[in-house]
Amino acid sequence: MFREYPDILRIDEIQSMLQIGRNSAYDLLKQGLIKSIKIGKKYIIPKQSVIDFVESACNN
Repeated sequence: MFREYPDILRIDEIQSMLQIGRNSAYDLLKQGLIKSIKIGKKYIIPKQSVIDFVESACNN
C-alpha cells in the first residue's frame, strides 16, 4: 500500500495519499489520528502511521 511514497512523509504527500485538503490533513495530525512528531513547525510523519489510520478507518 502506498509503495510510491517515501517512509517519511510531508503534509502534501498525506494530502495526495488520502485525497484530502491541507486543513483536513493538519486536523488529522493535531487530533492524533495519524501519529507524527512535531519539530518546530514541521511534522515528521511515518508512512506506517498513515497506513495504520487507513486500516483502522476501514475496520470501523
